[in-house]
Amino acid sequence: MKRKKTSFKLLLFLMGITLMLTISIPLQAAAKCGSPDCDENCKSKCRMQKLKSEVQILNEKIEKLEKNSSWAQEDIGDLSNRLDAAEMHTATDKVSFGVYFRTQAHSIHYENTMVAPQSFMGGFFIPYNPANPLQGGFNGATLSQIQQGLQYYAMNNLIPPVESYDTDNDIIYTNKFRLDMKAKVNENLSFAGRLAAYKVFGDSTELKFNQGSLGDVTFDGTSSSLPRGDTIHLERAYFVYKDEYKNVPMNLSIGRRPSTDGPPLEYGNYSEVGGSPLATIINWQFDGASLGFGLENITHIPGFSFKLCYGIGFESDWGNSYSNTPHNDLSDVHLFGFISDFYDNGKTNLMFNYAHAWDITDGFTGTTVMPMIVSKIDQDNDGTPEYYFEPNTGGFVSRIQPMTNIGDWDAASLLLRTNLSNVLADIDFFLAGSMSHTSPSQISNIPFYEMMGMGLLNSNGELKSRDGYSIYTGILFPMPLKARLGLEYNWGSEYWFNFTGAEDSLIGSKLAVRGDVYEAYYIQPIVKRNFFVKVGTQYYDYEYTGSGNPLGAPVKISEVTSLDALNPVVDKVWNYYASVTFNF
Repeated sequence: MKRKKTSFKLLLFLMGITLMLTISIPLQAAAKCGSPDCDENCKSKCRMQKLKSEVQILNEKIEKLEKNSSWAQEDIGDLSNRLDAAEMHTATDKVSFGVYFRTQAHSIHYENTMVAPQSFMGGFFIPYNPANPLQGGFNGATLSQIQQGLQYYAMNNLIPPVESYDTDNDIIYTNKFRLDMKAKVNENLSFAGRLAAYKVFGDSTELKFNQGSLGDVTFDGTSSSLPRGDTIHLERAYFVYKDEYKNVPMNLSIGRRPSTDGPPLEYGNYSEVGGSPLATIINWQFDGASLGFGLENITHIPGFSFKLCYGIGFESDWGNSYSNTPHNDLSDVHLFGFISDFYDNGKTNLMFNYAHAWDITDGFTGTTVMPMIVSKIDQDNDGTPEYYFEPNTGGFVSRIQPMTNIGDWDAASLLLRTNLSNVLADIDFFLAGSMSHTSPSQISNIPFYEMMGMGLLNSNGELKSRDGYSIYTGILFPMPLKARLGLEYNWGSEYWFNFTGAEDSLIGSKLAVRGDVYEAYYIQPIVKRNFFVKVGTQYYDYEYTGSGNPLGAPVKISEVTSLDALNPVVDKVWNYYASVTFNF
């Protein structure tokens, strides 16, 4: 190395000077250095001895310096290698990861669950008797014959009362895992994604017994938000491109949307806001795009923004039995809407969300376990098919394939969120008011629903527009050890309908309930928001049937008949839960 070569040359130079001085000065044995008789020769010799001593000391220092220099070079080399590795890590590992993991225990208790008695259900499996319809069943009957028979039973009070029972699941455990991915190319371009798995302890099935709720069917919109076994699902994957035009920040995003766990669910989740649509009207995975504008600079209103949203809820020409056939009249389901922050100063936020869906179908392609299998076959090729019923005693899987566009849906929600630390204490409060409007177009052609004349929030062949309403509010109080105590309440009217089937619940979306839900919970952080414990309880009090289901007219719980309870109808539910969450 250069430093070693320079030191060696200096050493040779000094040694040469020493040798020259030694030769040019004669040695004398007499007189000691510093004695009175030390002449000029003696003094020269003394100077030479002193110089030799200094050269020796200098040589030792040089050797030590050479040795230490070698150590320093090794340290510098090791440090350089580590820096090179860090640079390689930064250059090659372009995606950062985050992990969410939660273990949760529930104790669920259903009160007054109503079902049709087997004597009534059995009538669907008895062959139809054309000579005397009242002495036979419905198996093999046409649609008009079935509807006439059911109408006759209803008019003559021959439909038996429901059977009622309580049922308990004293303990059920779940694991929920999410792997979040983020990549930032520069200040303008980034990517975000999420893989997720959610399963019940001791269960790896993706299927559930159908109790009449959208959450009971394995849909694309709920695949990773409800327990679906140990399968990893793609919950989110989208890019965001940001730019600015005339002092207006803009962003474009396309992909599988961050459309679950939106405001105000972050309070109960003890997390950042999970998605962009308001969870009061949309908590559903879908694919689409958004275009957002930051309007604070031009309006001078803190946090004011506006975002257009578009999505596809169902693709009709791919993956279905009727795909690419000349008889496929089913249209895709398109969604459009906007989200706007009217005001946001960091403590108080006023947010509005509007959504519209065209051509809602009588289902979304998925699988479930139905209580019976219904098929429609035109045996005589006369254009009047017969209906055949088979009990599903083996728990066979049914593919729920949409067959009809049943109408349009509109929804809007206004949410106020605020922190009262400037007025009272560190108290969080939120209040949301929402409404829905449905415009039915036709009755479902799926045999099970067709025989009941069910359409979009209608039954018995009716096609009436319906308006629904909802209120959702909550308050969180500070507690000792930085804990939070939360109290929440929500109510939904008779015709309230939203797309919140992906809400994280083993019972069903509480924000879809036509009735009342009360919830209280206590959140105790252990390591800030990275590791915390939550305990709580929920009480569901359903007032009408069909919460979260677009098919069929709601029926008051107190007036449910066996015809309304071919799928179980739930009256009240108590849910007690506790969870431990890791989030980093």
